[in-house]
Formats: sequence, structure tokens, C-alpha cells
Amino acid sequence: MSPKAILAGGSGLIGRALAKRLIKLGWDVVILTRSPQIETTGREVYWNAETGGPWTAELEGAQALVNFTGRSINCVFTLENCREIVDSRLNAVKALGKAVAKCKKPPAVWVQCSALGYYGSTGLGLCYEDSPAGHDFLAEVCIQWEAAVNNLDLAATRRVIMRLGMVLDLRGGAYPPLAKLTKRFLGGTAGRGQQGVPWIHHKDVTEALVEAMQQPEMTGPYNICAPDPVTNADFMRAMRHSLIRPWCPPAPAFVVRWAARQLMETDPQLVLGGRSCSPARLLDRDFPFEFPDLRSALRDLAKW
Repeated sequence: MSPKAILAGGSGLIGRALAKRLIKLGWDVVILTRSPQIETTGREVYWNAETGGPWTAELEGAQALVNFTGRSINCVFTLENCREIVDSRLNAVKALGKAVAKCKKPPAVWVQCSALGYYGSTGLGLCYEDSPAGHDFLAEVCIQWEAAVNNLDLAATRRVIMRLGMVLDLRGGAYPPLAKLTKRFLGGTAGRGQQGVPWIHHKDVTEALVEAMQQPEMTGPYNICAPDPVTNADFMRAMRHSLIRPWCPPAPAFVVRWAARQLMETDPQLVLGGRSCSPARLLDRDFPFEFPDLRSALRDLAKW
């Protein structure tokens, strides 16, 4: 009998990629989503991410639960948006926790997606899995999110926290808009450019998630980023090189703040804030990064 994976909120970019990979490995994949589609990868089941319902039966006997659920942080951090970002994450964990607790045979592992925003904006110092949490809004979101999972009374379920960096993917996320700007000769440094950019190629994210699901010794937090810490200036330089564009003057911080809010409808903190992180626990496991350095990752994306 094929092992079953439940991907809560798995209809997004990373969830779809993970579903495809698991199906190739012989898993039965169930995606819990608010918007089931006709053409899809894996079997889709409706849920509202807040209350129980028929979806809870899917958890019985599942090998793994992977939770991606949460409103996108790609927005201006108004009070209302901040509330929705936090509530969407905590409500989903609460609903899943109640459902798992009622299972006669609960999932063997709960893989919870978090983010490297856990460490706040830290400058150039490297953040490891045991580094202290930050104090800004994104850090507080991650602190509450992870605590909600860790505080659940689920003795039979192993828990892994995956703190994701910026995922580089042609199909979505930060790469397409950055590539578009760079191709238009606007790929300059943002502000001083010294903010860290913890990145990872989408193929390595997928494999890290699969490993967390399958390896029983993996527990606790893992930084999911490449072992090549770069600054914003480094990142944009590599972007220009991969797309064959010349040097571009930097955008002053006040311009970035205005453009982020008025043109991109996102929060300047997502561009001007940052942190440098090490995937120390993955490296301790000799995780086989396919794209361990930024230039090879960007070359792979640019060739398409």
C-alpha cells in the first residue's frame, strides 16, 4: 500500500512541486485546498483551514502531514493584513492539531513550513538554527506559528520545522519580477545592498521536504537555504550576470520604499530587511544540494 501524504494548503508553488515529486516516488497525495481544480496533481479535498469537516478523515493512517497554510506576506503590512497573516497560520494549525489528535492512527510526521524571517533583520552575521529569534513583525509571525505546532500534545507524531528562504522558481515567487526588472536594465542594488538574501533553488526545497518526511531522525527546526550566503548587492550582481545585463545604479532606500508600496503593493521590509543564514543542520546531514551556489542556480533558471 502506498504511503499517504496530506499537503495542507498545498495548492501553491512549493506544494504542487512537492506533490509531483511524491507521486513519482509512489506516494498517494492529498491536497487540502479552498479552491479545488479540475486539472491537478494529486487528489484534492476541500477545507476551509479553520474548522473540521470531511477532510479530517484523510489524516487517518497518513504517513505524513505537510502544512503550507498561510496568507501570503507579499503585501503592505497594514494592521488588517498583519492580522490576517497571523490568524491564517494559527487557525490552520489549530484545526489540523484537533484533527490529528482525534486520529486512531495519526500521521507519523508533521512537517511545518515556517520562514527564515524567524531571525528578524540581522545584518551580516550568520543565523543558525539555534540563533535567537528576531523582534520585527515577520519574526513574531514565525515565533507564534512554530510555537503553535510545538505546543500541540501529539506524542505519536514527529515534528519538523522547515524555515524556508527565498525560493527561486520560474513559475512564481520573487524570481520572475526580479528577472523582469533586470531584463529592463533596472537590476540595481536595493538601498545599501548589505541586507542578507537567504535563497534556495526550488528543486532543493522539494528534496529537503521529502527528506524531512522520510527520515525519522529529523526533528525540530531546519534552515532551508543554500550554503552560499549573499547580500542583496551580491544577488543583484549575479542576476545581471545571468541575464547578460550591465551594471545598474542602486535604488536609494526612499525610492525602494515608495516603489514597494505604490507600484508593487508590497512591504518595503521585504526588500530592505534581510538576514544571512546557514543551513547548518542540513549540512550536518550531508544534504546533497543540486544548486549550492547562486550563480549555478540563476544560470539554471535563465536558460529557460
